[in-house]
Amino acid sequence: MTAAGRQCGDCTLCCKVMAIEELAKPANAWCPHCEPGGGCRTYPSRPAECRAFSCVWLVNALLEEHWKPSRSKLVLTTSDDGLEVRCDPGFPDAWRREPFRGELREWAISGEALDMTVVVIVGQRMTLLTAEREFDLGIVGPDERIVRELEGTRVVNVTVAKASDLE
Repeated sequence: MTAAGRQCGDCTLCCKVMAIEELAKPANAWCPHCEPGGGCRTYPSRPAECRAFSCVWLVNALLEEHWKPSRSKLVLTTSDDGLEVRCDPGFPDAWRREPFRGELREWAISGEALDMTVVVIVGQRMTLLTAEREFDLGIVGPDERIVRELEGTRVVNVTVAKASDLE
C-alpha cells in the first residue's frame, strides 16, 4: 500500500540498488528489464519480489518529498532491526548531504532507545549510525551479523560476526 497519492513515477532507483534473487540480479546493478527513469519493461509479469517491494518513501507519508529516491539518491527500506539506507553507488556520499545526514542522525538517536538501528549501505560497505558516531563495518556478508555492544541503550561498540558463531 502506498501513502496517499505517492507513486514511483520517474523513480527506478530500487531497480538498481536492490538485489532480485529471482532474476539473479545483484545489488547495485541495473535490472535488465528496467528503463532507468521510465520503469519496468516487463511490469505485468515482474517477479513476485518486485511486486511485493515498496520503499519507505512510497508507503510513509511522514517522509518529505526530498526523500523520494530519484531526488535523494537513497532508497530507504526496513529490516527486522530497523532502517536500511541504500545509496545509489553513483552518489556514494548522498547520505552525508543535508538534510539527509541530520535526519538520519535524529532517527539513529530515537532508534537507540527503541533498540532499532540505522544502517547505511554504499556498494557492499555498511555503516551503522548511532547517536554519537558512525561505525564503518566494511563488507558484511550474507552469512554475517552486526553485533552491538550496549551500555544501557547506548551503542559503545559494534563488530561483525559469522551467524553460525552466534547460534
